Amino acid sequence: MPLTLKSGLCTILSVPASNDDILEELKAIEKLLTPAPAPPTPKGFANEFKAFLEQYKVLGLAVAFILGVYLGNLVKALVADLILPIIPLPPGKDIDTYMVGPFGVGDFAVNLVTFIIVALVIFGIVKVAARAKIT
Repeated sequence: MPLTLKSGLCTILSVPASNDDILEELKAIEKLLTPAPAPPTPKGFANEFKAFLEQYKVLGLAVAFILGVYLGNLVKALVADLILPIIPLPPGKDIDTYMVGPFGVGDFAVNLVTFIIVALVIFGIVKVAARAKIT
């Protein structure tokens, strides 16, 4: 008894399948396996801009950038106003204008400590996001 495929199900037929039936079935399978064409690109500036924002997730990037800028400013103020004043300096010296020989290192020290703290905060956020499976 020959076997043939009919709409994805195996059916037992008492009559042998012809080449036309097999060809028809193969075309039906090919049609099912062929992916649908991509939707047409939107026309008009507003629709193209909306598609751009959705495709590249620009809004999320903008929010992350703005939050990063203000997080950096907050940490810089924390370092300059609360952490570095703890470091003992000679009387009358300001951390921003502190000099070691001919080199001004005060502003560099503020920025270095700020960078380390921001990097640690971002590392923590990424670790928490990875643990929560947020991408």
